[in-house]
Amino acid sequence: MTSYSFPHGAIDVYDATQNNLKHVSLRVPKYATTVFVGLSGSGKSSLVFDTIAAASRRELNETFPSFTQQYLPKYGQPHVGHIEHLPVAIVIAQQRLGKNARSTLATYTGIYSLLRLLFSRVGEPFIGYSDSFSFNLPQGMCPTCQGLGYVDDIDEQQLIDPEKSLNEGAITFVSFAPDTWRWRRYATSGLFDNGKPIKDYSAAEYDLLMHAPQQKLAHPGEGFPRTALYEGVVPRIKRSIIGKKEAEHHRDAIAAIVTRKPCPTCDGTRLKPVVLTNHINGVNIAQVTAMDLKHVLTFLQAIDAPLAQDIVRELTTKIQSLVDIGLGYLTLDRGTSSLSGGEAQRIKIAKYLTSALVDMVYILDEPSVGLHPHDIQLIKQALTKLKDKGNTILIVEHNPAMFTLADYVVEMGPAAGRTGGNVTFTGTYDELLASDTLTGRWLRQPHKWGQERPVQAHLALHHINENNLHDVSVDVPLGVMTVVSGVAGSGKSSLVTALKRQLKTAYIDLAQTPVGLNIRSTPATYLGVLDQIRQLFAKANGVATSWFSYNGKGACPRCKGKGVTITNMAFMDPVVQTCELCHGQRYNETALSYAYQGKTIADVLQMSVTAALAFFATMDKVAQPLKNLDRVGLGYLTLAQPLTTLSGGELQRLKLAVELGKQGTVYLLDEPTAGLHLQDTQRLLKLFDALVAAGNSLIIIEHNLAVISQADWLIDVGPDAGQYGGRIQYSGTPRAAVDVPTSRTGAALKAWLTA
Repeated sequence: MTSYSFPHGAIDVYDATQNNLKHVSLRVPKYATTVFVGLSGSGKSSLVFDTIAAASRRELNETFPSFTQQYLPKYGQPHVGHIEHLPVAIVIAQQRLGKNARSTLATYTGIYSLLRLLFSRVGEPFIGYSDSFSFNLPQGMCPTCQGLGYVDDIDEQQLIDPEKSLNEGAITFVSFAPDTWRWRRYATSGLFDNGKPIKDYSAAEYDLLMHAPQQKLAHPGEGFPRTALYEGVVPRIKRSIIGKKEAEHHRDAIAAIVTRKPCPTCDGTRLKPVVLTNHINGVNIAQVTAMDLKHVLTFLQAIDAPLAQDIVRELTTKIQSLVDIGLGYLTLDRGTSSLSGGEAQRIKIAKYLTSALVDMVYILDEPSVGLHPHDIQLIKQALTKLKDKGNTILIVEHNPAMFTLADYVVEMGPAAGRTGGNVTFTGTYDELLASDTLTGRWLRQPHKWGQERPVQAHLALHHINENNLHDVSVDVPLGVMTVVSGVAGSGKSSLVTALKRQLKTAYIDLAQTPVGLNIRSTPATYLGVLDQIRQLFAKANGVATSWFSYNGKGACPRCKGKGVTITNMAFMDPVVQTCELCHGQRYNETALSYAYQGKTIADVLQMSVTAALAFFATMDKVAQPLKNLDRVGLGYLTLAQPLTTLSGGELQRLKLAVELGKQGTVYLLDEPTAGLHLQDTQRLLKLFDALVAAGNSLIIIEHNLAVISQADWLIDVGPDAGQYGGRIQYSGTPRAAVDVPTSRTGAALKAWLTA
C-alpha cells in the first residue's frame, strides 16, 4: 500500500481490539510525525489513546512500587495482543486546566515561583524571602480575600422581599422557604413577629434577622431546637452554603444573590500591601503578573543585577517558548479556569519544548481545535521542533491544514462505529491525496463559495467594552448563518457573550460544555426516548414501567444494571468484565421475558439508531428524537452505547440533536466542527442550511474555512489576540473578505481557495 520506509525503527502494534478496532496490526514510524485521520468514531482515538498511550502509561506506572501505584492514575489493560518498541508516552489532550481559583498561568507553568525568587533576591526594599511573595501562603496572601483577589458579597435586595412577612416567604433564597428547617430557625426563634412585613421592621430587628453573629438564645421560642445556635441570614448563607458542597445544587440561586468584586484591601493583586512596596526598576511583582508575556520579556531584559542573571535566563526561556507558540497575548495572572482547551494544549506543548527529555512519543488530540489558520502555522513549527529534538509525534486530527505536517498518515475506517475500526490507508500525505479512500476523495474536492442569503434583519451592538473588546460596534445579522472568526483570544467569545445579553428572543447556547457522563448514560437516556420505550413495553405487557428500567426493578441483580462487573484491585487496575448473569444486557430474567413486537427491551436497546428509527416509525415521540440523531450523522450508534465511549465530535453532535426542530430561534454554536471529518462537516452544513430555511438564526464561532466559505455573513475580530485584538476587522459577506488586507480570515480564505 505504501512506499514508506522505517529507517529509525517503528512502534509495532499487534492485534488491537479495543472498542471498535477489528484486530488491527500496524507499524508506526519512530522519530517521525504520524497523523491519524478518518471519520469521527472510526477508531482513531481507540488506537492512539486507548491502546498505544494506555499501554505506555500503564507500563511506566508498573516501574513504581505498588505503594506508589495506588496514588497514580489508573490505566486499564488495553485489548491488544502486544506492542513492541514502545517509548514513554506523553499525552497532550484537549482538556481545560481545572477550576482552581488560585491557579494562574504563572503558577501553572512554574513562572511565578521564579518571579518570587527574583523579587526576594534583587527587589528593594527587602521584605522577606520568596514565601513572602506567594498569594497561596499566609506570609504573602492578602488577609481580606485570602489570596483570591476578589470578595463575594451578598446583595440583600435580591435576598429579601420587604413586602412580605416571614410566614409569606420574605427570605427568597430557595432553601429558606416557609416550612423548611432553615426557615424554622427564624420563625421559632421568638425574636420576630412572623406576620409582620420586613419593611415594618425596626433597624435593630432587621439587623438581628440579617446580620446577627452565631449565638445561643437566652429565651428561644417554642419549637426552637435546644442545642441549636441562632445566626443571621447573611452570615448563615456565607458559612453553610457558599463554597460548600450544597452550593452545587443552588448554583443559579447563589448567582442571583452574590456579587463578586475586586478585594478592597489588595485591589485584586491577591498580596499583602507590604509585598507591593518591593520593586525592581520601579515595578512590583503584581504589576509584572498583570503584563502580557511580550511585555514581561521586555521587563526581564532590563534587569542587570548579577545575582539575578540565572533566574532571568530561566524565566526568559519559559516565557519565550509560550510567545513562540502564539500565546504572547496572555497575562501571567490569567486564571487557568478561563483558558480554552486549545490554549491549555499549547501551554503544555511549550512546556515540553524546553524539556531536555528525548526519545518520547508525544500524543496530541486535535491540536488545531480552537485555532485560526494563522495560529496553526505556529503549532506546526512547534511540533516540528519537538520531533527534531529526537521524539515521535502521533496526532489525531481532522483539519487538512495539519495533514501537511505528516511524514506518515494512517486512515481509520471505512465508516464509524461498528462499521469502522479498520486501517484503510497508510502512507505519505501525497499518497493519501492520490488514494481512493474517503479522506483522499474529500481532500480533492474543489473549494468554492456558498450561496449567500440576503440579510433581512439585524441586532445592533453599540460600544461594547467586554474583556479585550475596544469600544466595538457592529450589526449582527439575524435569520441567516453568521460566522464570527478571528485568531484564538481575539475577542470572539466576548462578542457573543455581549450579544446574548442584547437578545430579546430565546436562544439555544450550544457551547462546548461537557455532557454529564457515566456508565449508565446512553443515547436513549440522553434523548429521553428510553422512558417512552419503557411505557410501550409496559402497556404491551400490562406490567409496571419499572420492569424496563435497568436502574430499577428490571436491573440484573449481579451487575445492578451496568452490564459489567467492576472489581477493585487496590494498586492494580480495576478488572472490568461483562456480567456473566445478563451477558451485558443489563436486565434480569423477568424483564427479558416480556416482548414488544417480538423484541425484548435488551434487543431494542442493542439496535442502531437507524434500525430503531424503522422499528418505531409510527411512534412519533420516539421516532422524532432518533430522526434528529440520524440527521447529525449518528445513525450508527446503538441506543445502549455508553456515552463514555463516544468521541468529542460525537458528543457535540448529540447535544445538537437534542435542540433540533425548534423554529424561529437563535442558535449559538462554538466551533461545532471540532472533531469532525470533512464528510461530517459537509453533513453539518446541510443541517445548518435546513435550520436557516426553517426561520432560525445561526451565530457560529468558527475557524474552519469550509464553514466560513458557506456562511451568509462574516464578522472578523482581531487583528491579533489579547490587548492586540478586540477590534472588528471586517463585517460583510465572506467572499468580499479576501480583498481586506487587515483581515487574517480574509487572507486565509484567499489561500484556501487557491489550494
